[in-house]
Amino acid sequence: MVNRMQFYIDGAWVDPVVKGKSTPVVNPATEEAMYEIALGSKADVDKAVAAAKRAFETYSKTSREERIALLTRIVEVYKGRMKEIGAAVSDEMGAPLPMAEKLQAGAGLGHLMNTLEVLKKYEFEETMGTAVIVREPVGVVGMITPWNWPLNQIACKVAPALAAGCTMILKPSEFTPTSALIFAEILHEAGVPKGVFNLLNGLGPEVGAAMSEHPDIDMISFTGSTRAGVDVAKRAAPTVKRVSQELGGKSPNVILEGADLAKAVTGGVMHMFNNSGQSCNAPSRMIVPLSRMKEVAAIAKGVADKTKAGDPRADGTTIGPVVNRGQWDKIQALIQKGIDEGATLVAGGPGLPEGVNKGFYVRPTIFADVTNDMTIAREEIFGPVIAAMPFDDVDDLARQANDSHYGLAAVVWTRDISKAHQLASKIKAGTVHVNAYHVFSAELPFGGFKQSGWGREMGEEVLSNYLETKTVIVGL
Repeated sequence: MVNRMQFYIDGAWVDPVVKGKSTPVVNPATEEAMYEIALGSKADVDKAVAAAKRAFETYSKTSREERIALLTRIVEVYKGRMKEIGAAVSDEMGAPLPMAEKLQAGAGLGHLMNTLEVLKKYEFEETMGTAVIVREPVGVVGMITPWNWPLNQIACKVAPALAAGCTMILKPSEFTPTSALIFAEILHEAGVPKGVFNLLNGLGPEVGAAMSEHPDIDMISFTGSTRAGVDVAKRAAPTVKRVSQELGGKSPNVILEGADLAKAVTGGVMHMFNNSGQSCNAPSRMIVPLSRMKEVAAIAKGVADKTKAGDPRADGTTIGPVVNRGQWDKIQALIQKGIDEGATLVAGGPGLPEGVNKGFYVRPTIFADVTNDMTIAREEIFGPVIAAMPFDDVDDLARQANDSHYGLAAVVWTRDISKAHQLASKIKAGTVHVNAYHVFSAELPFGGFKQSGWGREMGEEVLSNYLETKTVIVGL
């Protein structure tokens, strides 16, 4: 049974230092509280950091072979808990159960397995003349993760930190705690040494702030909103700790004249609606030729009308609810803002989907004729809402695609691959997809430009994120 009223610190399940603080975890499909979780305080952070600091003295000196053996055990234990993880994610954030098991839980396994392969061949030392360049673990890492892809973000931080020889404290989202607690059980069963991995639940303004400010935390790895990321960076600045951030997005989906319009629009809508639009890299701005706007709107409407929002555990459900009431209210306000500012509502709109009378469900929504000064073109909605925007000047496409504070991802559709490469070189985004939507690839670096963050997760680069570089120069 998952232990939701204790924290995992120094290799054991322990009570909070300050007892009596808790919060309910609500099922977004039913709006009913399922259980309570304990909330931590600065005192719990201090306790966890002390454990991690002690453990770093020995774990940082373990060999590559020891860490390979540890990650191999974690992978095997994880495989046996995937259905349980998927069920927890489905209940707590509303993802349809098949998607939660395959993609949500599967993403965590993908990161563990990819990190294991990277570790086997990673060069921790290299010789340059009479110097040796050594890459050493950065130290104690504080990790703050979101609710939208919980295991994806936990595993892509914890796995490389373990591989690098770091110790860590994880604060998962209070909206999706159970999958994180299961992950702690997996690491314990796999034999992670005590103090190397620590977990405590808590709220951002308390536990997250305490972690960001803590003088004995050497690095903060944060995934979440840009607003919260700015706060984390400000709090971390006085101790000059390393800060890695994966933040928000408002990704353009650029469809050039002559592209396979049906494939591009259909794929774009389906990818946007995946996970109920709750993905930071979702292609929410569909930039299309002005002359094809009506055709684009008709194709998009057809996809939206076939998208079924409903019970995450029911057969035939395409998308589930969004995570909570606050998120639902925000999305509803932005949909109404789009209508008020003059965008053409093609499908969906405010309110609950037809036939639904409870739960935080959002109608799959398509707007056409959106201009870049409209709120729905500027703000990250984080729901199943697409803004279709026209262009009539190919030479101005890069400027239009880049007209955003964000730069996480982009998509380009064209039959001319040379044009795709030309445009991709001008788009300020961490990932540019061409003629396809790649949902997940643990082997490739992921991160953003501009206010979408700093640093990279996934791929080989992620291990470097948790290492310091030291140059040792030998005199002749």
